Amino acid sequence: MATTLLLIDDDVSLCETVRFMLIGNGFQVEVAHNGISGLKKAYALKPDAVLLDIMLPDMDGWQVCRRLREMSDVPIIMLSALGSDENVIEGLNLGADDYIVKPVAVKELIARIRALLRRTSRSNSTERNHREPIFTYDYLVIDFDKYEVTVAGKKVKLSPTEFRLLSVLSRHQGRLLPHEYLLSEVWGPEYVSEEEYLRLYISYLRRKIETDPSKPRLIHNEWGVGYRFG
Repeated sequence: MATTLLLIDDDVSLCETVRFMLIGNGFQVEVAHNGISGLKKAYALKPDAVLLDIMLPDMDGWQVCRRLREMSDVPIIMLSALGSDENVIEGLNLGADDYIVKPVAVKELIARIRALLRRTSRSNSTERNHREPIFTYDYLVIDFDKYEVTVAGKKVKLSPTEFRLLSVLSRHQGRLLPHEYLLSEVWGPEYVSEEEYLRLYISYLRRKIETDPSKPRLIHNEWGVGYRFG
């Protein structure tokens, strides 16, 4: 069964071009030209991944991303001409799994989509087959079956990428994991040089699971090398 992608972009000509290229690479593609119809299609179709533009006519991509994250863990790739560091960080902060700046080469777009789908599939398979259902450390509890995290008795909502990162760290409790290893395991081998992604998500995790993020007790940094859990 073909992988279904939902492309949300108001540029009709671009959508047709991208849709044609994606179909030629074995994907099934649905298109929406504004945020509201994109959300409706996402709810009805339950696509395998969403490609989301930011500059939409009715509801911008930031709002759409936020709404998607409220209703689903679907992988999201922001696909936008806005390429500043602030834009990239904003997209990731809202729950996007990747951020690609237009224009983008077809081969890179295909590779990034497949990398995202691979790591999502691998993460789900790992949690089902290779973990005890409950992990407990100090005041932190991870329920891998329910994809729930509890900090000092209170549930904390993590994005899919945050959950994958925490899962990898906890699976190797006590071991120093190099930056490249974490990037490859969480984002895929295509991302081993994207240390900014890793630093950003470590900071997100610390804000959510550490009692005092400025004095972390759970996630420790070995400067220039990597991170260790516990």
